[in-house]
Amino acid sequence: MPTTASTIDRFVDCFNRQDLDEAMSFFAEDAEYLPGDGKTHRGHAGIRAAFEPLFSGKFGLITFDEHDRLIDEPARRAAIRWTCRLDLAPRHTRGTKSVLRRFLRAVYGSRMNWEGTDIFHFDEELRITGKYTYGSFRRPIMNREKATA
Repeated sequence: MPTTASTIDRFVDCFNRQDLDEAMSFFAEDAEYLPGDGKTHRGHAGIRAAFEPLFSGKFGLITFDEHDRLIDEPARRAAIRWTCRLDLAPRHTRGTKSVLRRFLRAVYGSRMNWEGTDIFHFDEELRITGKYTYGSFRRPIMNREKATA
């Protein structure tokens, strides 16, 4: 039987595999997503449009490392604290010509990261009804990563 914890595991995994269709399968039809930039995205179409740049390679390869997790199974709520790593190497950009990506690469190099927290609300079927992201969206605390061989 799925739990809130196993649902979070599978959701983060599909982000790290860049599988937008699978990520969308976790959301309830009337879900909302607040990414921390003052906007609200509702329903599958709105959330998909907000996620598309992350999955398209526009910003390079994006992966999430989870550090902490708090889960309230009876209330169907969860929080995870993460580091988002961006690999801006051209091989990860899938042919996009993003000006933002080129700017970030010039300032931070080919790898960078920032930290944030996601709060999740789930319905009885463990579909996400709300995803609320808190991080340094407007003024990211981005760190240059050292390239590894």
